[in-house]
Amino acid sequence: MIRLDRDGGLWTVTLDRPDKANALTPAMLRELADIAEGAGAARALILTGTGKVFSAGADLDAAKAGLAVSPDWERLSGAIARLPGLTIAALNGTLAGGATGMALACDIRIAVPGTKFFYPVMKLGYLPQPSDPARLAALIGPARARMILMAGQKIDADTALSWGLIDRIVADDLLAAARDLAADTLAAPEHIARGIKDMCR
Repeated sequence: MIRLDRDGGLWTVTLDRPDKANALTPAMLRELADIAEGAGAARALILTGTGKVFSAGADLDAAKAGLAVSPDWERLSGAIARLPGLTIAALNGTLAGGATGMALACDIRIAVPGTKFFYPVMKLGYLPQPSDPARLAALIGPARARMILMAGQKIDADTALSWGLIDRIVADDLLAAARDLAADTLAAPEHIARGIKDMCR
């Protein structure tokens, strides 16, 4: 249910459980974290999904059984944030709940029209993953972060773009757009690309 495709220095990780809105099981979450922790050699990494939803977050039954508070969420987002290569979240549709963390940890986020963003953990009785509120606030400001996390607001793609939650809306070929964004990094000397990323932190 997780696909990893490697094309030279370009790694593409695809959530492939479209019949369940790409909701993550404990095994899927561990596999994603393992991939991210082992992706130090990737010059660029693209995260995407199949179907019309990027991810609904934790599988509901698994969340009730403890997945909602699993340390693997933080392990995944932390590993993505530490990667020296360019990381791109290519959001093929709505992003919800704990899965938001992996997108927030990426360097660039692009999304298809109609994508919605919401993070209803408070309503479900959970805290967000520890690093997610700070990353969210850094992108869109504390008040808007509270609108999503505390006021339960669903944010559409146009609003997400105007707030800075995403960087581009892509109406045509999402993966082609992500590969195009990665092209200059893949072509550059590795130490230059890594140096620029470090300077932007």
